[in-house]
Amino acid sequence: MSQPNLFATTLLLTPAWYSDEVREEIVLPLAPGDYKVTPGARWTVTSLKDGATVYDGIGPVEISRAA
Repeated sequence: MSQPNLFATTLLLTPAWYSDEVREEIVLPLAPGDYKVTPGARWTVTSLKDGATVYDGIGPVEISRAA
C-alpha cells in the first residue's frame, strides 16, 4: 500500500510562448483547491487565501498536483 506524498507540489501549467506543444511549470505554494482559474482573453489564477493574482496571461492554464 502506498503512502500519500505529504510534500507533493502544486503546479501551474501554462502555455509556452514559443511552442504550441510545450507547457511551462510554475510551482505554487498552496494546495490546488486554494486557487481559482478564470478563463478569458487573458487567463487569471487567483489565490483564494489572500486574493493575490498569481498568473495573468495566455491560456489555457491548469493547476495540478505533482507527485
